Amino acid sequence: MVILGSILTFVGAIGGLITGIMLLIANFKKHVGWGVASLFLGIPLLIFAIMHFSEVKKPFLLYIAFTAMVIVGFMLSAAGAISGLEGFDPNSLQQP
Repeated sequence: MVILGSILTFVGAIGGLITGIMLLIANFKKHVGWGVASLFLGIPLLIFAIMHFSEVKKPFLLYIAFTAMVIVGFMLSAAGAISGLEGFDPNSLQQP
């Protein structure tokens, strides 16, 4: 489960980076102010995508999907790591 979670996280992060760049390019094409604000603050990217949804529909929805993929990947990795600790006894680490 840890490996599957790591793969999902990696693929989601790469996809999110690519679609984030696509959204940033669309911001700069509309106006330099949108692009600079989105580059440094992040929130204007979301506002731009909502205001101009018809123009950036595909990359924005892919960005959301990749973000969800990263979250699910983290959860699977954490669940796999915790399930591997079932036989672990924290008291065995204490020195007498």
